[in-house]
Amino acid sequence: MTIAHPVATVAAPVDPASADAPQVLHWPGRSLLVQRGDTELVALDLDAAAAGGRLAEVRFPAPWQRRFGSVTVSPEGEAAVFAGVHAVRSREATGATRWEVRHGCWEGESSHRHTSFAEYADDADHCYADGGSAAVSADGKLVWAHVRGPLGDDVEAEPDQELWLVLDAADGRVLGRADTMTVASGSEHTPHPDPAQMGLSVGEGEEGSPVLWGRWDGQRLTAEQFDVERILLAVSPSGRHLLTVPLGQESLSLHRVGDGSALRELDARGTVTAYPGNTGRNRVCWDYEAAFVNEDTVVAGTSASEAPNGTAHHWLVDVHGMTLRGEISYPFPVSGPPRSAGDGTWYTVSEDRTCLHLWRPSDEG
Repeated sequence: MTIAHPVATVAAPVDPASADAPQVLHWPGRSLLVQRGDTELVALDLDAAAAGGRLAEVRFPAPWQRRFGSVTVSPEGEAAVFAGVHAVRSREATGATRWEVRHGCWEGESSHRHTSFAEYADDADHCYADGGSAAVSADGKLVWAHVRGPLGDDVEAEPDQELWLVLDAADGRVLGRADTMTVASGSEHTPHPDPAQMGLSVGEGEEGSPVLWGRWDGQRLTAEQFDVERILLAVSPSGRHLLTVPLGQESLSLHRVGDGSALRELDARGTVTAYPGNTGRNRVCWDYEAAFVNEDTVVAGTSASEAPNGTAHHWLVDVHGMTLRGEISYPFPVSGPPRSAGDGTWYTVSEDRTCLHLWRPSDEG
């Protein structure tokens, strides 16, 4: 059994009644706690928290309410990038807009455009629009964004075409673009330690869940589809391997980044122990989130299938053989899946979403 050693507990900076749960964004040598509230995004320096120092806090005024999109932050915390229904916008903590890239509206089957959020702020349909996402590269110089075309006055994009963009983080210039050939209800980026590479999971509802891998050579963006029914969970610290789970959550798979080929997998059934009281009607399955602790080990959970029991179980997996090392023991009960925090750590969020706990493995018995 592996003992989880507490690294730090950080209070959520925004009241959970009016905010999303806190989460961690991390890049090599850098990690931030971010929390999106109704009117602002807050970023805290987690490296300072792990060292026991004072937390540096940055607050970014939001250009629209949180139900109208997603958000990310640059590694140094100097800019927030809001991926909205009609535009991707970069903002500074002062509230000043660095740049904005307008694109086709995510609401409805037919592509249309807006010049501002005010045009649909009170429209109920736009509250439940489909959406894309954005991520900032490890060096902070690029923004990768999944959007619906066309862009601004662009005539290149076909109607309802979805695009993957590489943008200059400083001024928002479109450096590269690729057709994702997807029909998204939502998406999520998974950064790679190499700024010129990025992963993208696109949820298409009942139609599938493509995993795309992007490469930027300085002149051209290429996007390769690795799988159509899996979700990308994490990238290993070296950047050589990917971890995925299928929509049915029955197995964890390790893939080679170079070509996306599956190297080995670990089935949940017959491997992890069902929660007490499970009669067999509720199958045990892996969560949609997991974390590389290092190049050799992964922390994965089965918390979603254990929800009726109210207790989350997490497991340490050896990726060389995709074998189970054993269950992780915590000093107190945790909730939800383990999520990657970088630098050999993972995190959990308290059930009431008021704090975030950072962990690293201790002695194994």
